[in-house]
Amino acid sequence: MSIPEHLEAAVRALPTSPGCYLYYNAANEVIYVGKAVNLRNRVRSYFNPTTWLQYPKTGRLVRDIARLEFVVRGSELEALIQENELIKRYKPRYNIRLKDDKRYPYLKVTWQDDFPTVVVTRRMDKDGGRYYGPFTNADAVYRTRDTLRRMFPFLNCDREITGQDRRACMYYDIKLCSGPCIGAINRAEYRATIQRLCDFLDGRSDEVVVDIETRMRTAAENMHFERAALLRDQLKAVRHVTEKQRIINSSMRDQDVIAFAREDGDTCVEVLFIRGGKLLGQEYFVLDGAEGEDEAAILDSFLTQFYGEAAHVPPDVLLPTQIDEANIIENWLGQRRGGEVRVNIARSQADEDLLALARDNARETLTSLKAQWEADTHRQEATLKGLQDALDLPHPPARIECFDISNTQGVAIIGAMVVFAHGQPRKADYRKFNIKGLEGPNDFESMRQALTRRFQRWKERGGEEGAAEGGARHDPGRKAAKVDASFSVLPDLLVIDGGKGQLGVAVEVLKAFDLAHVVPVIGLAKREEEIFRPGHADPLMLPRDSQALFLLQRVRDEAHRYGITGHRAQRTKLGLASRLDAIPGVGPARRRRLLKTFGSLEGLKAAEPDAIAKVVPRDVALAIKGALE
Repeated sequence: MSIPEHLEAAVRALPTSPGCYLYYNAANEVIYVGKAVNLRNRVRSYFNPTTWLQYPKTGRLVRDIARLEFVVRGSELEALIQENELIKRYKPRYNIRLKDDKRYPYLKVTWQDDFPTVVVTRRMDKDGGRYYGPFTNADAVYRTRDTLRRMFPFLNCDREITGQDRRACMYYDIKLCSGPCIGAINRAEYRATIQRLCDFLDGRSDEVVVDIETRMRTAAENMHFERAALLRDQLKAVRHVTEKQRIINSSMRDQDVIAFAREDGDTCVEVLFIRGGKLLGQEYFVLDGAEGEDEAAILDSFLTQFYGEAAHVPPDVLLPTQIDEANIIENWLGQRRGGEVRVNIARSQADEDLLALARDNARETLTSLKAQWEADTHRQEATLKGLQDALDLPHPPARIECFDISNTQGVAIIGAMVVFAHGQPRKADYRKFNIKGLEGPNDFESMRQALTRRFQRWKERGGEEGAAEGGARHDPGRKAAKVDASFSVLPDLLVIDGGKGQLGVAVEVLKAFDLAHVVPVIGLAKREEEIFRPGHADPLMLPRDSQALFLLQRVRDEAHRYGITGHRAQRTKLGLASRLDAIPGVGPARRRRLLKTFGSLEGLKAAEPDAIAKVVPRDVALAIKGALE
């Protein structure tokens, strides 16, 4: 395989500084991000034929490289941080990365509030809250929250807590809230309870038990028997949970133990969380893009991505093998922790035993997951085959696109396009169309405009016949115009939310693009779940228990949800725009800047005059503030 001259020239021109490099394919998509101490030497190593023999994945990557870019950083540590940010932003297909695009859930203690509570969130903000996680299983997080609530009763409402309410809600009666709203517990006592909850999550359960016992005896001695009984029940709940925690080592140190298992290209990483010498919990993470990579590369990628999102970094991380850039990783983790962090390999039999435990758990988890994936795949394949048979399609519809129109009396009309690939939503390919130029509600013309714009984008993308998922319809080697990749392939099935009228519009649009015999299309009417097909006078009715029908309903309902969300956001902006139009000094240009900066009427209302004055002149900012208040 010869290297194109322009890539050879680009490699020769690279600096010898630390930094990050990005490889792009012919479709202008980032396919790999890496970091280097010496950019020129590191990138040059990819184009060595010996490397391709040793690492076939690298050979496949090089074949796909159309161009490269680089970012110079001041140090190796800065390059590591930049690499992690770029991987999260672009999700390159050749990088090792945590499976799933969604954010993992965290437990958040709203410590910044006078009366904190515990919530489940998927974002970590610098708002004074205390975060624990991430976790891979959302159901387990909610179960953990419920357990904590039985141990440390906390608020589960949005009342303003004054301590003067006449009566508490039912959660106080069933001992799931300590009743600060009625003054059953004061602010200091309530916050002490939440502090014990945080100590428990931090692994200091022995300290929590001693603290509760002390407070219980003090309450009893002072004849506060109700308070003592509440603490007694709390102590019993804590002991019940802590009895299940295993003592792992006698050093009483905090430590994360990381190991992984691999099988047939799939990789599962297991993390054991040891706090105060006890095994507090464990989580597994599945990796994409790890096939053919060595152990050090897998651990390096996992550490930067996991601890880039983790709420807590322990002082000790135990790994099954040494990584190449341990010093850089330690420096970065030390910054994240605010103290020294050591990344070690096994130094004793106790360490070996911990790694074996993590490795065994990873192996068992991977075996279970693969069985589940296989069952899910067979189920989806059967559903798609059933849909193919029911609709007389040429092959199972691997890519399904559904369109829906949302509006309120013709205002803020949104065309929604959702995509399902192999029976699962592909949210990265969802798109919204702002429908313009129509007066009043007109679903037919709105649908025509949305579909026309969708297939016009496909035409601009190169107009290859077919879809990538279903067959050889898209040529990845062809250099296409820089257009949204979601439009670069055609669906195997186009679903229109509506009856014969909307279906007729879709057929006309497909004919206009000479796709009527390429893209199968149906209309799905919600009232009776009738399926309308071109050239058929009578609708098709699938059995109510048909998995194929369930899939179509799910696709249609998702399009409706996505469209409604976009419509509401657009309507909110229009409401703000109409209010702004009446304010002297606010014209179309300033209105657009205000909308872009503050997003909504509530956002602009909440903004200080100084913040508004950064967007428009101060006199106009004061006029806006006065008009909205």
